Amino acid sequence: MNPSPWNYAEPLNAAFQQMDWIRCQQGKLLDSAGLGRLETPYRILHSETGLKVRKYDRTVASNVPAVLIVPAPIKRAYIWDLSPDISVVRRCIEHDMQVYLAEWTTVDDTQRDWGLEDYGDRFLSACLGAIEADSGETAAVIAAHSLGGVFATIFACMRPEKVRALLLLETPLHFAGDAGDFAPLVAATPDTRPLETAPGVIPGSLLSLVSAIAAPRTFQWERCMDWSLSMASPKALDTCIRVERWTYDEFPLPARLFSEIVEMLYRDDRLMNGRLRIQDKLIGPGALHVPLLNVIDPHSTIIPPRSVLPFHEAAASAVKKVLTYEGDFGIGIQHVGVLVGTNAHHFLWPAIFNWLASLSIIR
Repeated sequence: MNPSPWNYAEPLNAAFQQMDWIRCQQGKLLDSAGLGRLETPYRILHSETGLKVRKYDRTVASNVPAVLIVPAPIKRAYIWDLSPDISVVRRCIEHDMQVYLAEWTTVDDTQRDWGLEDYGDRFLSACLGAIEADSGETAAVIAAHSLGGVFATIFACMRPEKVRALLLLETPLHFAGDAGDFAPLVAATPDTRPLETAPGVIPGSLLSLVSAIAAPRTFQWERCMDWSLSMASPKALDTCIRVERWTYDEFPLPARLFSEIVEMLYRDDRLMNGRLRIQDKLIGPGALHVPLLNVIDPHSTIIPPRSVLPFHEAAASAVKKVLTYEGDFGIGIQHVGVLVGTNAHHFLWPAIFNWLASLSIIR
């Protein structure tokens, strides 16, 4: 019998975990040079293994709508609040919203069996419980980016009474052959389910390497080009450096979560096909009824429009809208431009807030 290709996972994990540590130290050097994050003050409302719930400070009356930010589970959450002029957190506060954030925290071998059910239902239920205890709001707008949007979509299908509206920013919803740059790599990857019983977690630097191999245009060529274009603009260069510093904050995934993303989503496309089982419920576009807004980048190759629009069109939501983000320079990685790009803050986010106002969620 041929040995499993994952037999060497443990020694490889140890090497990549060491790389995670080295990159973390590189990031601290940039912090010491004043090139790190410039976050809005916040306090921790709730904390458990794997999750902290942030509440951001505000100076206006408390009886206003709540928004829960759900970051991607890869790298740290502060990309939503990188510096004052490119902070989605601050834009939400300026529009008179109470802002909360689900901060994913580091896991170890004892949490390797956490999967989509934990991140898409259990943890987000804990977030909404903390929001209700703090503000009295029983439901919130949920804003999510990339794979964080998959968690938010699962939650909205499971607990629609807790979601006033769902904002998905470059979130993959239709996978398999339409999954963009990652589809060929997933097709060539052996079954990842044996990793669920192997010791250890999936190191963040390994995930970064896989992303660079799958999508060299996004994570290598465009990145280098963006650095070149940014040299002529101090503001763009400042953002580029802060995004680069953020990339050093590698973040591991539980083995089961990694396997379920690869097998259930990317390989089997269960979310689009309505066959993703969370507890006793099948999740798919027909189970999504809350107001839905999707933001797409028509130029993206890692989350192309074809990985979003079929799900959006099939969603049972009575109110839904698609907005387009055309990109920026001075952001390093285009995939995070919806969060830190100048064009995003000048044009995209005002359009998002106008949509929320049309639903009478904000004024």
